[in-house]
Amino acid sequence: MPSNTHATSNATPTTRVIVVIPTFNEADNLPALVAELHALAIPGLAVLVVDDNSPDGTGRVADMLVGRFPGVVYVRHRPEKQGLGRAYLDGFTRALGMGADFIVQMDADFSHPPSTIPIMLEAIQKFDVVVGSRYTAGGQLDEQWSWWRRFLSWWANEIWSRRLLGLQTRDITAGFKCWRRATLLGIGLERVASDGYAFQVEMAYLTERLGYRVLEIPIHFEDRRIGRSKMSVPVKFQGAVDVIRIWWRHRGLEAGS
Repeated sequence: MPSNTHATSNATPTTRVIVVIPTFNEADNLPALVAELHALAIPGLAVLVVDDNSPDGTGRVADMLVGRFPGVVYVRHRPEKQGLGRAYLDGFTRALGMGADFIVQMDADFSHPPSTIPIMLEAIQKFDVVVGSRYTAGGQLDEQWSWWRRFLSWWANEIWSRRLLGLQTRDITAGFKCWRRATLLGIGLERVASDGYAFQVEMAYLTERLGYRVLEIPIHFEDRRIGRSKMSVPVKFQGAVDVIRIWWRHRGLEAGS
């Protein structure tokens, strides 16, 4: 397992690393997260915030951060909330247009530890996507999660999604990943139809069906520090239904397609 040090990262001054962060009502979390990402001192790292016109003023906070970190922070303002999947597709497309060699996706609520990014950048040299995984060996969920929340998360990921789709990746609902540019281009973002949380599942399915190399590294998944979770019961139900749609949509897809 790669060591967690900045010096071991293979990102060079000519390498463009863009962290894509979709936001909706994350004004209180965003400044601290951007500060932690900047403090990693990874050469060529930039942050692209994709905000869905957050009523709490997250977009204005992001604009302020552009002024504080010129050439490091960028903002994509979208007119309304259009779903997590659409936000990521928009962000990925823009990051590719900005010349990104590697694209990291992560949440704004500190569920995903920024300190793992140097490990991801080292590991991505030999893989096509690196997944920050809760369910691989050594991965952990927040200790404050109830047994019921743990059970639902395990069932939705392991029993419903992973087994139905026949995937090897353990954490197919993971939202913390590092992608090679060539991987996203090869997957073809135009194939992706999920606009909600099922986006993560669809990307995992396409990655494996098309034969890309996946590495899972363990993370401690921390519950959000500030604000409320956006994973309501209707959202979870819709995600379960979308898994069937993903299987049907891509059932004939094979490597080389």
